[in-house]
Amino acid sequence: MPMSKTAQAARAETPPSPLPLAVPVIDSHTHLDMQETTVAEALAKAEAVGVTQVVQIGCDVERARWAVATAEEHPAVHAAVALHPNEAPRLAAEGGDAALDAALAEIAELAAHPAVVAIGETGLDHFRTGDDGRAAQERSFRRHIALAKELDKALVIHDRDAHEDVLRVLEDEGAPERTVFHCFSGDADFARRCAEAGHYMSFAGNVTFKSAQPLRDALAVVPDHLLLVETDAPFLTPAPYRGRPNAPYLIPYTLRVMAEVRATDETTLATHIAANTARALRL
Repeated sequence: MPMSKTAQAARAETPPSPLPLAVPVIDSHTHLDMQETTVAEALAKAEAVGVTQVVQIGCDVERARWAVATAEEHPAVHAAVALHPNEAPRLAAEGGDAALDAALAEIAELAAHPAVVAIGETGLDHFRTGDDGRAAQERSFRRHIALAKELDKALVIHDRDAHEDVLRVLEDEGAPERTVFHCFSGDADFARRCAEAGHYMSFAGNVTFKSAQPLRDALAVVPDHLLLVETDAPFLTPAPYRGRPNAPYLIPYTLRVMAEVRATDETTLATHIAANTARALRL
């Protein structure tokens, strides 16, 4: 049955601001360039609820340039740059190895900028990329790992339906000292394996979804010192506003559910997350 205009309007409506956090935190992964607001407006709305800084992800060359320029203009914005795992095979398919290499070279130049705190999001995506694109995807991932180590910057991992291969490549190449699994999507066993390797795990609004019990089970076993929070906005808006536009100011909804899952109070959890994010990204 088609959705009514009233229902469509409700889904598009901006969620209300949550109560402010007592301890400020950082949105460790967002896409301001995909949100229907100005950067200044997004930052002001976030700061009002205790989300005082954001990490803007540039996931292709053009968006990476935008991330760096935006971080230069706004002190509360930090940049991360990379070719998204689905961008690498697209470039290789359209222009061959030369096109992929040229894009990787420009990412490397941008990554050296002092406003860039991380290399990412990079990794593997077996959900959207088929067998024909996986060689290019893995080659790109390996180049990003080397770049993160060369520049001594954090590595931000996109891992979709590729847990074992992501760990295999990280073990092959030697993971950077500060590696972050963005929008963590594994189960409790995978979380334990990541923790054993010393990898940070960042949780997004999907941890609040009714269907996400395996993700909450994973969240429950992550050590305090390896836990981050993010929006991945405009995607993964936390419940009860799933389906509406996400933005950094909605972090408190996710963090409060995370605190419930971990049987702690939100101030204690926010204190851990703030310290972890600063340490992981050297902010």
